[in-house]
Amino acid sequence: MAFSKITPVSSSSLKHSASTKASVTLPIIGWRERVALPQLNIEQIKAKIDTGARSSALHAFKIEEFELNNKLMIRFQVHPRQRDNKYIVMAEAELLEYRKVTSSGGHAQIRPVILTTVQLGIKQWPIELTLTNRDVMGFRMLLGRQALRAPRSGSLRDRFVIDPGKSFLQSNKHLQK
Repeated sequence: MAFSKITPVSSSSLKHSASTKASVTLPIIGWRERVALPQLNIEQIKAKIDTGARSSALHAFKIEEFELNNKLMIRFQVHPRQRDNKYIVMAEAELLEYRKVTSSGGHAQIRPVILTTVQLGIKQWPIELTLTNRDVMGFRMLLGRQALRAPRSGSLRDRFVIDPGKSFLQSNKHLQK
């Protein structure tokens, strides 16, 4: 059996040839990154990049529904800093729906879903985000594979390359503008 030589990549991006044969440079992200949720006034929150999870989740508490201009809204609070229950961000967003989400442990839960913008490095895009209590979890936010997919192709490989051995590769790049 013949093996091809593997060349290590040390840059922060990779060349990816799509089916159109066009070469595209993709940013490399780590297994955890700091992201921003600008529409929710969250400047920075540590997120686990989890391609095994279909949906994305944000730690939220004191979740309540209300109506504004004939739209169903959700008001909630967030502890965006890990191991800091004193710093609180209050947020509001339009409620998209309630969705049944099954955790990796097999526990099903009905969660509110909102649409918001996520910023990772210099990229921003809309994502659906479920709200749940993640107090006992290692990360306040989970960025699932649906949020990581490119809009046109629907493929994760067309938006990012994930290096599972690295962390915070794109974090804070939006501050360098």
